[in-house]
Amino acid sequence: MLRRGTLRTTTWSPGRRRALAGASAAVVCLGAALGACAGAGGGGGHVAVGGAGRPGPVDARPTGSVTMVPLDGPGGGGTTPPGTTGSPPGTTGTPPAGAGSGPDPARADGSPVPSTPGPPSPNGSSTGMGTGADDGRTTHTPAPPAPAPAPTTPAALSWGAPVTADGDQRWCQEVTVSFRNSGGTAVRSGSVTFGTHVIGALGIDWSTVRTSEALPVPIGAGARTDHTWTVCLDAWRVPLGMHIETRDVAVQWK
Repeated sequence: MLRRGTLRTTTWSPGRRRALAGASAAVVCLGAALGACAGAGGGGGHVAVGGAGRPGPVDARPTGSVTMVPLDGPGGGGTTPPGTTGSPPGTTGTPPAGAGSGPDPARADGSPVPSTPGPPSPNGSSTGMGTGADDGRTTHTPAPPAPAPAPTTPAALSWGAPVTADGDQRWCQEVTVSFRNSGGTAVRSGSVTFGTHVIGALGIDWSTVRTSEALPVPIGAGARTDHTWTVCLDAWRVPLGMHIETRDVAVQWK
């Protein structure tokens, strides 16, 4: 058994339709903002767009003007949450020293700031950072050791046979002797002793008289020298008709 009733039809005016669309748009924008905040974590957030129970998308574009307001960032008027530096996760607010991946910094007038040269590397080039001071790692080639001095040998003096010549008097004679030092040290002092023989008219050796003279020093190592002395005896030792001959030479040196 059916009851008769009255069917009421609601008629929407254009003004009420626009108000309903504006309220729907505000709800959608608020849901999008909440979804973006929820998606700032490790994973991404998702916002469902569309009416529940209706198949297909719903046009939720605003009908009026929209003003974009930045949430945060330099000059945006926003605030930075405590404990953050405003940099992307995993980075610090200050770029590392020596980073050259970005453009060179500029001054307020737009000109680039010159970079500071770095300390020189061992091969003479600059590393690009630092003040250029020596870091103390410079290596030096050691000088070769000086050769050991040769051992010094004592003086070794040798001499030859005397070479004689007649003097102005029969009791005087010119005697020349050659000396050579073959040692490694110079001869500093010494004396020469001459053996002078008195010879008679018939060639008889009557006596031998010895006289001494100073050695011509110094005689350097490896040096050779000749020296001449005038050797004289007492006149009474050489009577008329006799003469002298210097035949022997003895040397003392040190």
